[in-house]
Amino acid sequence: MTDVQLSAVDEDTLDTILALDVDFTGTLSFKDPLMIKGRVSGSVRTESDLYIDEKAVVQADVSAGNVSVRGTVNGNIAATGRVELFSSARVDGDIRAAEVTMESGSRFNGACTMTGRPDAPKAD
Repeated sequence: MTDVQLSAVDEDTLDTILALDVDFTGTLSFKDPLMIKGRVSGSVRTESDLYIDEKAVVQADVSAGNVSVRGTVNGNIAATGRVELFSSARVDGDIRAAEVTMESGSRFNGACTMTGRPDAPKAD
């Protein structure tokens, strides 16, 4: 079995980063890729990419295009694309995504449903 190696996003390519000292409660919705470094409670909704940094704590249901988790998520994650769990990730909740990748050392407690990509060839 091969170890999975995920690559981190370059923060300089992101327009919006919620800093470590941000504590947000409510519904967070956005159009461009976003990184969370602080705390978010409630719900997160986007069709774009979401990056959850290593010290971030997200207590919310998440719906996004792609989700990359290095921190903690307490809630369900739904992605139309990919969910990536880095070795420092801690997820307590269900994941539903086209693809799921988990690095060795990540912790995931919940049900996982992999829907596959809509453009992927189907087995006969």
